[in-house]
Parts: sequence; C-alpha cells; structure tokens
Amino acid sequence: MDVDRHVLIAPASAARTIARMKHYDVLVVGLGAVGSAAVHHLTAMGTSVLGIDRYAPPHPYGSTHGDTRITREAVGEGEVYVPFVRRSHELWHELEHETSTAVLHRTGGLLVRPASVTASMHGADDFLRSTIDVAVAHGIDHRLLDADELRREFPQFRVGVDDVGFFEPGAGYVLADDAVRAQLELAERRGATLRRDERVLSVVDTPAGAEVRTERERYGADVVILAPGAWLPELIEPELARLFTVYRQVQSWFEPQRPGTAFEPDRCPIFIRQTGPGVDDVFYGFPAIHGPAGGVKIGTERYDTPTAPGTVRRTVDPAEHAAAYERFVRGRVLGVTDTVLRGITCLYTVTPDFGFVVDRHPGREHVVVAAACSGHGFKHSAAVGEATAALAIGGVPRLNLSAFSFARFTG
Repeated sequence: MDVDRHVLIAPASAARTIARMKHYDVLVVGLGAVGSAAVHHLTAMGTSVLGIDRYAPPHPYGSTHGDTRITREAVGEGEVYVPFVRRSHELWHELEHETSTAVLHRTGGLLVRPASVTASMHGADDFLRSTIDVAVAHGIDHRLLDADELRREFPQFRVGVDDVGFFEPGAGYVLADDAVRAQLELAERRGATLRRDERVLSVVDTPAGAEVRTERERYGADVVILAPGAWLPELIEPELARLFTVYRQVQSWFEPQRPGTAFEPDRCPIFIRQTGPGVDDVFYGFPAIHGPAGGVKIGTERYDTPTAPGTVRRTVDPAEHAAAYERFVRGRVLGVTDTVLRGITCLYTVTPDFGFVVDRHPGREHVVVAAACSGHGFKHSAAVGEATAALAIGGVPRLNLSAFSFARFTG
C-alpha cells in the first residue's frame, strides 16, 4: 500500500454520500500477509469483499517477500502467540489442500546463544529462556543441547565452548509469497474483488459505514480493515501513528561451497543465533531451498534508524552484505562463502512492546486495524487474518485478541 502522506482517516463531517458507490460488506486495505488472509476468510464467511493494494501482491516492497519466513510454535515472544501459530499451521494445511500449493515446510528449528549471555529479542528480555518456558508450558516437542551436542548434530555451524542450543523438531519455514498468492487466488475464486496497483488516498467515516477514496474511484463499505503494514502510520491519526515505527532490514543469499548438501532442507534447520545481549546482536537463516545455486538466506535485524516506505532505500549496498558476513556468518556458518547471490530489503513495523495491534480503531466505528508486525508476524498471519475477519463482521473471533488491543498503549 501507498498513500498520500497528509490524508488520514477523516471524521464523519467530512464524508460524502456513498449511495451511488459500489458498496461492500468489508473493504481490506493492504493485501500482504494479514490482508490476504483476511480476504480469504471473509469470502469463506459469505461476505462481499473488496481488497485494495498499492502494488500487485505478492510484491517486494513491504514485509512479506523474500521467499521464506520462519515458523516455530515455541515462540519466545510470549505464550499469548502460541494459539495463533498453531491455528496458522492448521489453516495453511487447509490452504494447501484447497489449492494444491505447498506452503508449510518443517525442517526443525535451532536457536543458539552463549550460555553466559542474557540476550533480548522481540520484546523478550531473555529470548532463549522465554522460548524454553513456552515450550514446557505448552507441551511443544524440543531438546536442549550443549556445545558438544550442537557440533555433533549440526556440523553446518561452528559453536563456542559456551554455546547452548534449543531445537524444535516441528519448526520450519513458510513460503511467504506462495501463501499470499494462494490466499488471494482462492479469495477471488470465491467472489472477492481485488484491486491491484491502486493507491488509497483516504478512508472516511460516514453515517452509513466508510468510504475509501483511491486514485481511481470511491468505494463504500460497512467496515474497513486497515492492514497496510508499513504504510499504516500514514493512514491513521498522529497520536496512533506514533505507536508504529518502521525499520529497514536486509536479507542476503550467500553462495555455499559446493556441493552444498549440508544446507539442503532435509539436512539443515532454520536457525536463529544470538551473539550478544543487544536486540541487533542476532542473525537468522534458512536452508538452501532452491539448492546451492539459490544460496543460503541470512537475515539481520537493525533498530537504529527509523524510515518510511515512501523514502526507504530499497537497494542493498555490497558493503552491507560484507558487513553482515563479517559480523555474523564468518566463523559461525561453515561452508558458506562471502559471494552474494542476491539481496533484498524488507520493512519491520515495530510497536513499543514488539506486540501486535489487532483491534477496532478507538475513534472510528467502521475501521478495524490489523498490524501483526514487529518482525515476527508472518508465522501468525493466517490466524490473525481469520480473527480479524470475524471481528470486522461482528462475530466472535476463534482466538482471543485482547492482548493486541490499542488500550495497552492508550489507556
């Protein structure tokens, strides 16, 4: 999604009649991870749905691209997320059956950090401890490993004498682009109207619902779901926009040494390695899902410089790849060279507590905000989309959304 920067949700006094506009039960702004799931589930609920996106999803401008996203049930971000990732796995299996598209792949997941370091991540002060606690509390299959066991079981990685690990056999990755594409195709098959490459200019409350004005025309809806990812701060009032900070992140695909079999999905788990106590002392990676020629994907996290989707630098400098390799990969991921096959940027939309916001707009009767974000949203997106769809039509969501309300920030 992209919008005029100075046009926000307007009050009812600014509304024009929507009597002659095409009217929908629900209009979804943004068709990425959550938006595509929402339109998919809304059509299954029998509602008339319009979805609009500034680009043609899946596209490389938001937070959902780059082939893969990690999924894990032992979510160190907090046990409140466990029902959402479990439900998402169920929904992706259903999607696979309905569309013959394989999106969920279980390779196992490995988390490693020095035992002597208390390392924070995604709002958890001690991410490893929190991950273990969540696994124990919810009966999630896992094993704890010392340095010798890590070396023996995962020869792709060099570990220090102080390193400890957590392994979750059921973790893996989701093919993010394919999941979005499949949800949108199924929604269209069931009757959803999708407007791609169409920029939203304003969302206006009216006595009869809401009006959405784009660069092409106006649409009416009983309810509007705002799920535009990093563009959300430009679509809501400043007092709410301050809750969402956008950060540019870099992902690199490094060439493995031939033959590269150590990084094939049946031999290599997804992995997260914390190297120090800071929120940016971390990198994560995936097996070579397209073989050695496709490279081993490595991602990092930075929270030092806020940005915006309209001004963010989309290209990756060679120096950024080199810095990521030297800081994180060299000496830790064995058999991966510093040759870069591919690089992209993506956007994290981060709240003060690294949690989601999925709630009715506190001042707009006909607007629902769905911001499953802060760098760990995709694994939950199918369930969040389903819950958001139910919330929008006045139903009772299958899962409890109370932890994701605006009230925790606004009082």
